Amino acid sequence: MDLFAQLFVNGLINGSHYALLGAGFGLIFATTRIVHFAYGPIFTAAAYAAWFAANVLGLPIAAAMLFAALVAAALGTATYQYLYLPFELRQSSSHVALIASLGLFIVLENLIAIVFGTGGRVVDGYQYDIFLVGPVYFSSVQLGQVIAMIVLTASLGVYLARTRHGKAILATTDNPEMARIIGIDTVKVSRLVFAIGSALSAIPATLILLKDGATPSMGFFAVFIAFVAVIVGGVGSLRGAIAGGLALGMVESLGLWKIPTEWQSSIAFIVLFLVVLLRPQGLFGRAVN
Repeated sequence: MDLFAQLFVNGLINGSHYALLGAGFGLIFATTRIVHFAYGPIFTAAAYAAWFAANVLGLPIAAAMLFAALVAAALGTATYQYLYLPFELRQSSSHVALIASLGLFIVLENLIAIVFGTGGRVVDGYQYDIFLVGPVYFSSVQLGQVIAMIVLTASLGVYLARTRHGKAILATTDNPEMARIIGIDTVKVSRLVFAIGSALSAIPATLILLKDGATPSMGFFAVFIAFVAVIVGGVGSLRGAIAGGLALGMVESLGLWKIPTEWQSSIAFIVLFLVVLLRPQGLFGRAVN
């Protein structure tokens, strides 16, 4: 039972990380219908921005995290404005935007490697605390991952439900054409969701920096997990993306109870395959005939 308790907590921690990634990626996809694979290197850039703020500028961790969120939001907005919007105005196929996103992924990842080097970066002098609660161990950074997921997803839900801009996002997500007819500027809405979704990625990016350090290739796993979370939860559903991330983290962790550790990296692929095969609309998606 001690092992099960530890694996359950690990699943909650990993699931919180995946849920935040899924929330940002899912918000962008649900609103704009763009498969934004460049979300990965923006996540990486946020981690390096936090490292730069903490190590070079000497800012405290909270300020470094805010700096990273601003950098990620700026990159996300610029990506939509200068990459996706021109294709949108030309009414290009969605496949064109997908290819452009993959191209930008490669460019940004290599640019980060050129600027910061291929080695890992860590925050100098940072040490996190280890807590023992009953039979379960966890660190202060891992606790921060869970708290950040709860606070940010709840805040995002309130923002979408209670504010004018949030309701405009929901209207655009539900029916972009009708949103334009009633006077909503869907281009501004798309810019906004790219900023919010990208800024959300900066929080887990900074926490991963504190726990494991930053590497130029870390964005691939981040965008893959975000993509799987969206598929598992249901395409177009924000709460589905969050639930999908939590479910994926739990399955990945609890799977180690019965599955050999060398299979851990394959669990996300297995979950994705099973969901597509058995419930292609996802946990919260709706089947369409």
